[in-house]
Amino acid sequence: MLTIVNIAIMLVLITVLYQLQKKHVSFSKRVFTGLGFGVLLGIFLQVAYGSDSSVVSSTTDWYSLVGSGYIRLLMMIVIPLVMVSIIKAITNLEKTSQLGKMSGWIIGILVGTAMIAAVIGVGTSVAFDLNADQIEAGQSEEERGAFLEERLGDVKDMSTPQRILEFIPSNPFQDMTGDRATSTIAVVIFSAFIGIAVLGLRRKKPEQAEMFTKMIDAVYGVVMRIVTLILRLTPYGILGLMANTVARTDVGGIIELSKFVAASYVALIIMFVIHLLFISFAGLNPVTYLKKVLPVLGFAFTSRSSAGTIPLNIQTQKNNLGVPDGVADMSASFGATIGQNGCAGIYPAMLAVMIAPTVGINPLDPSFLIMLVIIIGISSFGVAGVGGGATFAALIVLSAMDLPVYLAGLLISIEPLIDMGRTALNVNGAMTSGTITSKILGNLDKERFNDKDANEIDLSEVS
Repeated sequence: MLTIVNIAIMLVLITVLYQLQKKHVSFSKRVFTGLGFGVLLGIFLQVAYGSDSSVVSSTTDWYSLVGSGYIRLLMMIVIPLVMVSIIKAITNLEKTSQLGKMSGWIIGILVGTAMIAAVIGVGTSVAFDLNADQIEAGQSEEERGAFLEERLGDVKDMSTPQRILEFIPSNPFQDMTGDRATSTIAVVIFSAFIGIAVLGLRRKKPEQAEMFTKMIDAVYGVVMRIVTLILRLTPYGILGLMANTVARTDVGGIIELSKFVAASYVALIIMFVIHLLFISFAGLNPVTYLKKVLPVLGFAFTSRSSAGTIPLNIQTQKNNLGVPDGVADMSASFGATIGQNGCAGIYPAMLAVMIAPTVGINPLDPSFLIMLVIIIGISSFGVAGVGGGATFAALIVLSAMDLPVYLAGLLISIEPLIDMGRTALNVNGAMTSGTITSKILGNLDKERFNDKDANEIDLSEVS
């Protein structure tokens, strides 16, 4: 009965959000309303039943139909969207050399900011005096540590060249299923080859190239229409996701590890500010930028999925920030697996500084720090843009620095909380790279960027 009552409450809140949609309340306001409803509903479940109660477990299973179901719909469209978007973007280019400049700037900014994020993570850890010896390990932490050591075997046996080799698709149809951590990049590379081939075909057999281009344009229109339909569900998805996250949160673990939580969010905020400074240095208004990307960051924070945020990321860059199609498509796609500032930058750096003293290493030794930042920059390639990506990045960095990986399991109780902020930073890094790249290449629509009315995801029609 209690579970049924909780489901009824969720249905009432969904009805309220639907009524707001019918009254044409803006998308941004409905997203943050859904976020607020989710937080309040999660708190109610925590207070009324406790995070580990059977009622909360059964209730959140039903809530997952709304939250996790929405994430699945987004993941369903990610690969088709990335593929047709990249092909369309390249076929619209006049020269293939433009592709090299575009991808070079995007990847350079993503990896560069990841290395800066590593420095921020080191500084914050030192400022808060974080040390793995200060954290007591319970049964769940020990089990998590053992799991990480088991998983280390898959990572440790691969050299950096081998990990980079994983980007190159040997079976693009397998990568279209999202089977590997690097599937998104592999699909981008495969799509880029198709686009480049069409450019070459246009010079020799223009009729065939034109026919293929028309076909891609038609598929692109259909895919974008699906994206539009799915994005309309965003407020409901955020409601379900946030309610589950708050309801399941281990409050005791957060209190016990409050210093690490505080240090993590201080580092994340500092890096957010650095992103805004880069936007400012590019001659753009950082406040305008922030207002336009907040709904995307809110969704990324709630969903904890950089890959799942790709459709919303692309739409926001194109419609709100004035970033051209090609740059928006590539920055969102690359940003989900390369140079993730939160998961691949700040988090591994903080763990390395925390764990180093436990094995007699001075974390402030210049050679240790330089090596750490370089390894983080290299290992930031190919981090999966879904839950668990930060763990994968930490395994690579800690093993490369010869540090024990099992100590990373000490933070399992607060992992969801800090992962929310990390994911939001990852997505913001992708949008920052797209915005700055288009500004450098001179194809940013400044009028759209500065237009205060261009601050909504277009859910009414597909251009």
